Amino acid sequence: MKNNQSLYHETIKALLISAGLLILTISAGSAGFTLIEGYRLLDAIYMTVITMATVGFSEVVPLSDTGKIFTIFLIIFSLGIFGYVITQITRVIFEGVLHQSYKAYQLRKKIVKLEDHIIVCGYGRNGYQASVELAEHNEQYVIVEKRDHVITRILENPDNLYVQGDASSEEVLEAAQIRKAKALITALPNDADNMFVVLTASEMNPALKIISRASDFRSDTKLKRAGATNVIMPDRIGGQRMAKLVTQPDVVEFIEYILLQSAKDVQLMEISCSKLAVSNYKKTIRELKLREKSGANLVGIKTAEGAYIFNPSPDIEITPADKLFVLGAPGQISKFEHLLYDNERQVTDIDKIV
Repeated sequence: MKNNQSLYHETIKALLISAGLLILTISAGSAGFTLIEGYRLLDAIYMTVITMATVGFSEVVPLSDTGKIFTIFLIIFSLGIFGYVITQITRVIFEGVLHQSYKAYQLRKKIVKLEDHIIVCGYGRNGYQASVELAEHNEQYVIVEKRDHVITRILENPDNLYVQGDASSEEVLEAAQIRKAKALITALPNDADNMFVVLTASEMNPALKIISRASDFRSDTKLKRAGATNVIMPDRIGGQRMAKLVTQPDVVEFIEYILLQSAKDVQLMEISCSKLAVSNYKKTIRELKLREKSGANLVGIKTAEGAYIFNPSPDIEITPADKLFVLGAPGQISKFEHLLYDNERQVTDIDKIV
């Protein structure tokens, strides 16, 4: 797969070669007519150009036999060159090759600069929705897609960054800057394709968080063994949602409003305590007074062991290994984070704290 940068360079190279061949041929023809027929420089250039273009104009002065032989060879030699030059110029003007190549080159430059971004493999229904959600949460992402007609859809949004190619290819994932990415979402329709993507991605970046789509229930375990952090089954989620809409419709709508809508007044956010201030270490929720000071609600905790605590007791101590689930307005959540982190020193090594 040729990357966008090489496409741009190849277009420029073709134009430079065309210009070089044209100048070389005109120079050689002009020199020949000057030496053989004794033409003035302007007359020699004029004669060379009308010979190359085969327009049929008469000679400046009648040619000698040597001049006629030279002209024959000049016509034969220049026909191919002139045709190549016209073809390249036509491609640039009428097909916009240079413009497209330049845009592709600029796209590649933007992707190379990315860090801590998310790679979305596949731009079907799931991949599209994932991209929309990431954009609404101001996350940087790169789409990997190989189908030409889908690339056309991607281009409808000028903010989309993409790499065209097979997502299971190491070269394609390198172009998407996988070694600097923080997560990968593979939403391809085929479980086997997702498996190859997960295997390749986890090998190239072992620290990568990988979310994979799956259609077959039997693929869940296999994908996790291959390196997927989480496996999502849209059919199962859809079935559960439909049942919940019958039994608990308001609960479903309430949760979806918080999680799926781009609401500006409320968010449910995950906050890591890895940068917990030293002064807050081993303090209870009651002692920190997070709700009173920020206005945000602490609705859950994920402990270092991976256990989830819902509606945590005020007497639970917060540790740097915890992850907190906080519900509130953006400003309240931001203040909540400052209360946890904003101190002179932070806990950087849990084992060193007594």
